[in-house]
This record gives sequence, C-alpha cells and structure tokens, in this order.
Amino acid sequence: MSEHVPEARLHATVKGMVQGVGFRYWTRGEAARLGLVGSAGNRLDGAVEIVAEGDLEGVEQLLRWLQSGETPGRVDAVEASIGPATGEFKRFSLW
Repeated sequence: MSEHVPEARLHATVKGMVQGVGFRYWTRGEAARLGLVGSAGNRLDGAVEIVAEGDLEGVEQLLRWLQSGETPGRVDAVEASIGPATGEFKRFSLW
C-alpha cells in the first residue's frame, strides 16, 4: 500500500486574541479530524501561524473553521494562502 501524498498546503496567520486560550491545541484537533498534517505555533507578534497539508477539501475546511468564529479566543483576521503541498510533515505538531 502506498503512503498518501498530500495535495494542498494551507499557510495561515491568525491574528487576534489567539495565544494563551488553547487555540493551537484546538487547531491540532481540528486538523487531525480532517486528516491533515502540519504545524501551529505562536509568533512573537501575538499571532498564530499554521501550516497544514492534506487533501484540498480538508485544507479548505480547516481554513473555513479558522474564519468561522467558532475557535477558542477571538479571531480578528486570517491571512491565508493555499498552494501545492511539499510533503514535509508526517504529523501535526505544535511549536
């Protein structure tokens, strides 16, 4: 059986009150539910940076969730782009 190769990559920067509220952990859980791999980490400017790879539908669903207002904390803005996956991740990690 061949290993699934991700087709799409989401790179998102989420701004607002998103540090110290469990945002990264919830993001990791949502990514796992969608079958995505990648990472999420706190930036020095108070934002959270997320990179997620998987099938295009899952990546788009994660982006919609990030923009939904149903996340922990308060999201003021999401800057995001979707492009081709690099295949660099094996799981979803936090930093």
